[in-house]
Amino acid sequence: MSNTRQPPHRAATQAIHLGRHPEDYHGFVNPPIYHASTVLFPTVAELEAARNKRYEYGSIRYGRFGTPLSLGLERAVAELEGGHGAVSVSSGLAAITTALGAFGAAGDHILVCDNVYHPTRLYCDEVLTRYGVSVSYYEPLLGAGIEALIRDNTRVIYMESPGSQTFEVQDVPAITRVAQQHGITTMIDNTWATPLYFKPLALGVDISIHAATKYIVGHSDAMLGIVVANEAHFDKLSRGAIHHGHCAGPDSVYLGLRGLRTLPARMKIHQENAVQLAEWLAKRPEVERVLHPALPSDPGHELWKRDFSGASGLFGIVLSDVPKTAISAMLDDLQLFGMGFSWGGFESLCIPVHPGDYRISPQWTDTGPMLRIHAGLEDILDLQADLDAGFERLRRVANGAD
Repeated sequence: MSNTRQPPHRAATQAIHLGRHPEDYHGFVNPPIYHASTVLFPTVAELEAARNKRYEYGSIRYGRFGTPLSLGLERAVAELEGGHGAVSVSSGLAAITTALGAFGAAGDHILVCDNVYHPTRLYCDEVLTRYGVSVSYYEPLLGAGIEALIRDNTRVIYMESPGSQTFEVQDVPAITRVAQQHGITTMIDNTWATPLYFKPLALGVDISIHAATKYIVGHSDAMLGIVVANEAHFDKLSRGAIHHGHCAGPDSVYLGLRGLRTLPARMKIHQENAVQLAEWLAKRPEVERVLHPALPSDPGHELWKRDFSGASGLFGIVLSDVPKTAISAMLDDLQLFGMGFSWGGFESLCIPVHPGDYRISPQWTDTGPMLRIHAGLEDILDLQADLDAGFERLRRVANGAD
């Protein structure tokens, strides 16, 4: 393969070629898996040199500090997203806690969007507060108005866009401009859009977080998290991961790098299926409203169109008010839509969710039941037929026919 310097490649090409160097491993296309803890050094001088590089990114001195494989994945995702560097950890939640733990300290105040992934909220409420960090939740559509919530000790603003379960799109550039004026670190969970469809660091965000378990792995068979940072924040992030003992297992890293190769192709189908399903569902009499920012009718559509280059397969619907037995009748016998808490794999999923149980700013006011749908890679007509049969069961129970 030629080493002649070429112009920057587009994302789909980068996803294929970043993080692998066949010339370094006998021409094999994929890098080998390093099952390793101990790294041997041939001389005392080299051992001492490695010890002195304990915080230097890319210094391979112990299995927990990384291998050529994990460095390949980290550098690939960082370059794909436009970051300075990345760290890989054992899960999406580990990625979240690594970032928050590295930048939060006793006496600090952090602002967290109210539509955040629920385990993030639990970590903030049950762990960070125990260590002396105060947490406030802000209304997701606040935009530049977030400045009114900033305190003298506010150190972090944590975003998620679109938001978990309810899919509001935040005005990320407006928030980062305010944060930069006050010297506040900004973070965002970018799992929904992946590095392909959203580039938060280009909009002023300092740290981008991925539950790589989902779309990057893409096959529902590994747990993995990746955190990408800009140059100003990467050293502190990397040290935080080291101090907390975080690292990703070699097999999961390999599956993440493998999944990255097909991410562009898979995301196209996820997006197409989800948009078609969302449009179809919006016409159903059983559906009160569809929560998908790619639809022109969605309140966040203009921000999504401005800041994103695509959409994933995850969205929500609010149904007309029906009894729980009707929801169970609909979901229990679906043939293609499974019920599971993760998403981002090749398969379609549909589960009931309850944002009203924890939303405070603002409180969730929809009274009808809500479903979260992940559109997988199946044929769209088969997916529609499966849901159509489910709605028929829902109607029969709701009308007292069964």
